[in-house]
Amino acid sequence: MAPLLQLRNVECRYGAETAVAGVSLHANSGDIVCLLGPSGCGKSTVLRAIAGFHPLTKGEIALRNDIVSRPGYTRAPERRRLGMVFQDYALFPHLDVARNITFGLRTASGTDKSRVLQDMLELVGLKGMEHRFPHELSGGQQQRVALARALAPKPDLVLLDEPFSNLDVEMRERLSLEVREIFKTIGVTAVLVTHDQHEAFAIGDQIGVMHRGQLMQWDTAYNLYHDPANPFVADFIGSGVFLRGRLLAHDAVETELGIIKGDRAYDWPIGSMVRLLVRPDDIVPADDSALEGEVVNKAFKGAEMMYTLRLPSGNTVLAMFPSHHNHQVGERVRMRVAADHMVAFLDTI
Repeated sequence: MAPLLQLRNVECRYGAETAVAGVSLHANSGDIVCLLGPSGCGKSTVLRAIAGFHPLTKGEIALRNDIVSRPGYTRAPERRRLGMVFQDYALFPHLDVARNITFGLRTASGTDKSRVLQDMLELVGLKGMEHRFPHELSGGQQQRVALARALAPKPDLVLLDEPFSNLDVEMRERLSLEVREIFKTIGVTAVLVTHDQHEAFAIGDQIGVMHRGQLMQWDTAYNLYHDPANPFVADFIGSGVFLRGRLLAHDAVETELGIIKGDRAYDWPIGSMVRLLVRPDDIVPADDSALEGEVVNKAFKGAEMMYTLRLPSGNTVLAMFPSHHNHQVGERVRMRVAADHMVAFLDTI
């Protein structure tokens, strides 16, 4: 069975500048996939190309195995059976919630419109608000209206462009989980663009990390964190630092934290210099350890405390301790390395 959405070696340009190059990915029916990366990485350009707003200079885009974009041909957005949810909601201020939601159902009968409206209001939790206007709603409620409007025509695919970035952190986290539940409930396929990895992790079945117009890795959230494909992904996803080390065995690296043995083997020559990724959860408190670090910074995160610890060499590592380990800046703490997932890259410097 062919994927619902497929991008094959897609390239997009703005004039002479290449914004996206060699991007290939797919989404099966019912998948929620995310494009994640910093500003200017090309993720929104990919979304615009999927929508039909930006032409391709190379490659092709297929929906249900039907080519909708290739060099020299771009099927119009309204002929792609897509729903779109924008960062700024893009609601019509002069229309109430009911008319905003049913705006794309111009050819439907009054009965069908009413049925779809009630289904959508129930789905997004806005029952009883159909006669309110956008200015009478909170940001989260406006985004729910935008979502209901996108879903009302029963599109094959929904595209979401930074849909939660105008919301506060608490609302963003709650709504992202609600949106995933809504999509999974009705089995809709979706592509989300975001710069927020927590948002991508909460929503995405598959996540593509983009950098300088290229797709660095297409994987699950777990694998992006524990098995990054390159130093950019390792640095961009989660928190952590790189420490220099020397490969003692194919699964062991000697560092200033001691010899770290992991769950994977590298085929580089023994003795190679490497950069070892050390995550905050790799460093745990250990009163009986000889390894010490000086607290140079701390950040309270509720159940946990994030410490920046200076090693004797002057290098620093991050450590996430239970918050009852309340150490003060300047205090020396004992620790050990518990890195079950060893992630290293050849040191090319």
